[in-house]
Amino acid sequence: MSHALLLEGKVAMISGAASARGIGLATAHLFARHGAKVVILDLDGDAAAAAAASIGPEHRGYACDVADKAACERAAARVITEFGRIDILINNAGITQPAKTVDIDPASWERILNVNLGGVLYLSQAVIPQMKKQGGGSIACMSSVSAQRGGGILGGPHYSAAKAGVLGLAKAMARELGPDNIRVNCVTPGLINTDISKGKLTDAQKAEIAGNIPLNRLGDAGDVAGAYLFLASDLSAYITGAVIDVNGGMLIH
Repeated sequence: MSHALLLEGKVAMISGAASARGIGLATAHLFARHGAKVVILDLDGDAAAAAAASIGPEHRGYACDVADKAACERAAARVITEFGRIDILINNAGITQPAKTVDIDPASWERILNVNLGGVLYLSQAVIPQMKKQGGGSIACMSSVSAQRGGGILGGPHYSAAKAGVLGLAKAMARELGPDNIRVNCVTPGLINTDISKGKLTDAQKAEIAGNIPLNRLGDAGDVAGAYLFLASDLSAYITGAVIDVNGGMLIH
């Protein structure tokens, strides 16, 4: 039985995708299997290049600090020079920090907001002109169940605020960019087994959390990658401004 390549001929940029057990790299591998040329962006340029090489010689990895608008513009320009187009942007890069409200200092607030929310804006701004020139594109943004339920397990209120901001930003971009055939959607994962969560919870804690999830398990990176594939492909051609929950039923609303 033959399987259609959902992203054949497409060029995809994925931020924060160099971590071996991360959602970004899982997404990059899945996109490549579906025919896309993938560009991995990461703060660590060497790690990004190595991650891209692990997928195949036709893929690329570049250094990019998503909190730096100029760096995002340089990365997009480099992709256009290399591949001539940008069809898909996955705003996946993010950082977290456990903290109580009264303990969040200005530097932490700015760092969490700049990466998780500012990075979505800056990378989107960098690719939108090219997508308009091409006649369309797909942007998918990483939010979190913590934005919906009022706090998460690993991140503080500043993380929840940033991820809630991503929801609002993505919906506003979807409304604005729809006439340009640029779709913008969000994914809101629950607790996912990645390098970010590694070592933060004991096996007993994980088991307790899983016991309260209807699907009775924590998520893995591939679960979120599958949602990104759907949003990047023409399977979701009439979907924009949507929020796709990937949480096993942790939050049903």
